Amino acid sequence: MKLKAVVVPVLLAAALSYYIYTPLPDAIQQPWKLMAVDAAFRTAINMAALKYHLGLDHYITSFRSSMKTFDSTMTALLGSTSPVGVVPGVKVSDITFAGIPVRVYEPPAGGEGHLRRGLMYFHGGGWAFGSGKMGAYDKVSRMISDELNTVVVSVEYRLFPEGLFPEPFLDCVAAAKHFLSPAVLAKYTIDPERVAVSGDSAGGNLAAAVAQEVATDDSMSVKFSVQALIYPVLQALDFNTPSYVQNRNMAILPRQVMVQFWLQYLGADISLQPQLIANNHSALQHSTLTPELRSRLDWTSLLTQKFKKSYTPVVVERDSHGLLKKIPGFLDVRSSPLLAGPEVLAKCPRAYILTCEYDVLRDDGLMYARRLQDVGVFVTSDYYEDGFHGCLSFTTWPLDFDVGKRALRGYITWLQNNL
Repeated sequence: MKLKAVVVPVLLAAALSYYIYTPLPDAIQQPWKLMAVDAAFRTAINMAALKYHLGLDHYITSFRSSMKTFDSTMTALLGSTSPVGVVPGVKVSDITFAGIPVRVYEPPAGGEGHLRRGLMYFHGGGWAFGSGKMGAYDKVSRMISDELNTVVVSVEYRLFPEGLFPEPFLDCVAAAKHFLSPAVLAKYTIDPERVAVSGDSAGGNLAAAVAQEVATDDSMSVKFSVQALIYPVLQALDFNTPSYVQNRNMAILPRQVMVQFWLQYLGADISLQPQLIANNHSALQHSTLTPELRSRLDWTSLLTQKFKKSYTPVVVERDSHGLLKKIPGFLDVRSSPLLAGPEVLAKCPRAYILTCEYDVLRDDGLMYARRLQDVGVFVTSDYYEDGFHGCLSFTTWPLDFDVGKRALRGYITWLQNNL
């Protein structure tokens, strides 16, 4: 009996450690904390998938519910309805811009006597999860509003499965055009020369696409003056860039999950995932994927040797499934801003692009930075050698990481100096 009392806990502990353990690069600080966060995500996803297969709930709805429960639990543990370290004077309003739900953060300094900065933010979450009202997003919006005397507008665009491409993009464009209208800027006492668009991950995708749309719309008298993209996802034609291959099994965002996000966003069958991972959808046989288009995401010429390393391109001759015809969104610049032509990029505002070494999306951001620079756009490329996808969202105890705090401070400092 005594032996059993010892063996059972040991076996349970070993099983738990095995489940949590994920091999991580040596450069990752606090690896066990990141493993625990990743295990929590995987558990929520697996439970959501189980409920879906049992016919109890859609897996996306179930996962969103888990995220809300977690967010509420963290708020209770921290003993406050407001994020830790945030000045409570920021005025928060939940309203609509052109029919799109938004949350507006107005700084406590007010707008009397001087104009304020403006920033529109699109949250991440694979076009399926997340909300600007939750957790780290709410905290960062309050911080920026307070520290930089900025009116921050966080957009609640439609998510999968309720909204498929191009609906989230159209929501963001509608909200952006409303925000940039002279009447709205005047209402919030915002300097029309100091308005930014920003976002992280899938939100970075939307921010880049919206920045291009606004920059090329001659009917708009006010444009965004800067764009700030945080580990953005910018293309879906090559899932074998060096960063996709290097980080294919990385915590938080492994390659297969990013591919699934793309298929969901574009309204395609998730069973096509292996075809995309093999790059079959960008096979040489596709005449619509011209040499000019391919050059816009050719990492062999757009990346430096530091990031190319010893990787080689994965090029497929034929695609027996005709994927580009079935899923035309792959070639749409509104979904893949990296595919935009040089004439479009040249009109874009100066940019801040944050990338992380241990992120499948690293090369998307680096290639976009290079292409913008090549047409004369001023770009600040903020690369974190010990960073991982989503790190900017992990800045509050007990889920705080030093790299997340550094990345957040770098982002806010850039806005302060450039907006």
